[in-house]
Amino acid sequence: MSLKKFRPQDILLNTMKAHPRCEFFIFDSKVYYNNIPEQSGSFSANVISQPGHLSLYEYNIDKQASGSTDTEKLHAYNAFIRPFITKDTAGTSFRSVTSSGGLNEWVTATGGDVLYGQYPMTASISREFMEGTSEGLLDPVYNDLAAVSDNQKVNLIGDPGASFPDPGARIGEDAKLVPINRRYWALRNRLNFYGVRSPHYRVTGNLDAHEDSYEWIKDYQDLNLISIPSIFFGSQIKPGSVSLKWYYTGSLAGELRDTKRNGELIQVSGGMHATDYNDKVAGVILYDEGFILLTGSWELMPDHIIPMTNPSSSDSPKWIYYGAGAGDGVSTGTAGANFVSCSFDLSFEGITETQVITMFTHARKGEANYSNNPTYLLYGQEQLQFTSSQVYEENPERIIANVASSSFTNHSASFRRQVYISRVALYDDKKNLIGVATLSNPILKEEDQDYSFKLRLDI
Repeated sequence: MSLKKFRPQDILLNTMKAHPRCEFFIFDSKVYYNNIPEQSGSFSANVISQPGHLSLYEYNIDKQASGSTDTEKLHAYNAFIRPFITKDTAGTSFRSVTSSGGLNEWVTATGGDVLYGQYPMTASISREFMEGTSEGLLDPVYNDLAAVSDNQKVNLIGDPGASFPDPGARIGEDAKLVPINRRYWALRNRLNFYGVRSPHYRVTGNLDAHEDSYEWIKDYQDLNLISIPSIFFGSQIKPGSVSLKWYYTGSLAGELRDTKRNGELIQVSGGMHATDYNDKVAGVILYDEGFILLTGSWELMPDHIIPMTNPSSSDSPKWIYYGAGAGDGVSTGTAGANFVSCSFDLSFEGITETQVITMFTHARKGEANYSNNPTYLLYGQEQLQFTSSQVYEENPERIIANVASSSFTNHSASFRRQVYISRVALYDDKKNLIGVATLSNPILKEEDQDYSFKLRLDI
């Protein structure tokens, strides 16, 4: 075996950028990813996971646990793959294990016990409608939100006596009440941060430059939040690739696109009287975080009333209802039979960056022409010349097998030193084997030949 050291010019470091395209179709409380239908297997109702989901490692394909309630037997059926750790002094635990409480699995286990996790780990898009109030939005003084129950309110400190409200103020004893929308409040600072891209990101805004009122205050608006896990887009959603389509009975009722690539979701088409709202911003997208926040409340089809949340709260199609049924609990059972008249299409491209190491290995003339394979030597020869308690000496006269092919029957060709290269092994600076690259077909290498092998490793 020949060991050679990489030269600086033999190793290249690159970043491979790709733009995976994702499309979600939402209909009747089901999400379909890239037009992949439900696939039933021999052991599982869904071969991979639920429709519209991606499995992180694609473990447990077409597998199903037994119906036993015994923890030890729960995953025994059909050889379920599952993560595990052993409780020891290192204190290693799964992320889902809390540090407090005496009833969790980690606390009750003793040293040496094996703790199991669960696969598959899946993710899909989800939608959350966050109800606000229209009270006081354009009023110089906020009104109390009497219609919202006490357990759905949080104090927002401000000065109610000012000429117009200042939600950013944190002084004064009088507090105003706003609905609790925890996910929105978690993104609130980020929305203001992106206000340099577009004023539509800001929590409070006024495009008409009114001196005594705000045109919008997201704290009090009806909001529609769509969450997209990063497993679908990588490091970022590609600006300019986002499209949101609303269909009613199969016909396109409206479409939003980020045509300016600044995060604004602009209506580019609309049905019925909604064309009056073309070129109007209906929401924003957080490219890095994977969130779409819709605030458009104009009617896409004024002549059609559809129960989007429950039968008692029917309304015309609006962008704040977009994506209803995507993991939000809305279905024909909760909203009524007419809910199936609507369907939604969400498409975008992601940005993935993969670090790539390209390595070139060379077998020059006169190099790599020896093999440790026993078949390299002529069969039937004595391997040892002498051995004792202190000496081990191999036979120095062993003959190399002649594998050179001849064009004539029953005639051996002249001997040529040659080998078949089948693998390239990689070692670290301490000669520890760290990887093996296997060729699809062994390559014949003779003494007067040069070969270069290109190895690529994606990180």
